[in-house]
This record gives sequence, C-alpha cells and structure tokens, in this order.
Amino acid sequence: MQNFKPMLVVAGLALGMASAGVAAADRAQVAVGEAEVMGEMFRSFNPQGQAGLSRLRQDDVQKFCSTPGWQKQKAHVKQLEKEQLATIKYPADGKLLGSWQAGERVAQTGVGMQFSDAPGSTAGGNCYACHQMSAEEVSFGTIGPSLRNFGKTRGNTEAMQRYAYGKIYNSQAYSACSNMPRFGHSGILTEQQMKDLTALLLDPNSPVNK
Repeated sequence: MQNFKPMLVVAGLALGMASAGVAAADRAQVAVGEAEVMGEMFRSFNPQGQAGLSRLRQDDVQKFCSTPGWQKQKAHVKQLEKEQLATIKYPADGKLLGSWQAGERVAQTGVGMQFSDAPGSTAGGNCYACHQMSAEEVSFGTIGPSLRNFGKTRGNTEAMQRYAYGKIYNSQAYSACSNMPRFGHSGILTEQQMKDLTALLLDPNSPVNK
C-alpha cells in the first residue's frame, strides 16, 4: 500500500504527457489539414484579369472567423472589434455626408473588382443584394437586416453619421465576423462613395427614409 500513491503520481504524469502529445498531434493534424485545403483551393482556381489568387489568402480576422466555435471566444471577439475599430479612417475634411442620389447609384451597382471588369473601373456597393432599403425597390436580399427608415428611426446626429460611415468602412469593428464586406478597409469603395452611402442611409430626403 505504501507504493500505491507514487504509482498514481507516475501514472498521472504519464497520462498527462500522453494527453499533451495527443493535443499536439491534433494541432499538427489541423495545421496539415488547413494547408491541404488552401493548397487545393489554389490548385482549383486560375487567376484571370484582375482577379488574382491573392484573394484566397485570409488575414488574421478571416482566419479567426473561419474557426469553428469562434462565437464562444468572447474576449477574443471584443479584442477583434477593438482592433478593427482602430483601422477606420474618417474623412480628413470632417464631412461624413455626401449625396444620397449618388449613394443610391452606388447601392444599386454590383460591378467592380471582378475578372470581367476592366482594371481600375469603379466598384459598386451592391447593397440591395443583402438589404432592403428603398420602398420603391421590390427586389432585395435578406442576408443583412432591413435598412428601411434607417435615418428616420435613428436620427442624423454626428454620432450616428460616424457609426454609419464606420460600419460601411469596416463592419467588423461593430460586429465581429459580420458577413458584410469591409468596404473601406479592403479598398472596395472610395471615401466619396462611402460618404454618399452614409447620406443615403441618413438624409431625410433619401428614399430610404420615405
């Protein structure tokens, strides 16, 4: 009986080392699996025009959001949002509202940055693909929330202007792993286009708020 406790300690250490070995092996297997997936993706796509293979490479945010169970990592989610908020570049002139008429054209336009588009051509926001906006538009997506009466219900304060512009610039700053593109962060839309979209959302004369 005197040797029983030391035997338990040794057994516990052996079990712990075995568990650590299994965990390390699992991590290595996951890493190999990810490498194989990325390798297959690069082999399956061909660059064409301005659509290169570099778009397949994920940044740290995209990698985190591709991790199963990321929603449970509360602290990491808050840190991600904080870091993404710091990336937002507001207009140097301090003006956040452009033309809602131009914003409507940006929202309706879905071209840009595709292999079939001429390099350097102006991209659109394609907002109606995911959101309901103008009451006159009967065709719209439902991936994102309805934006009908966005400014009418939220007001047109400077704080709301900054929020709307920031959300368009980098949606991850307000909702980690959002499906919404990071239009400013990724260089999809210009500063003026984002100003115009902000006006579309908040201007009382915009069709969004009628």
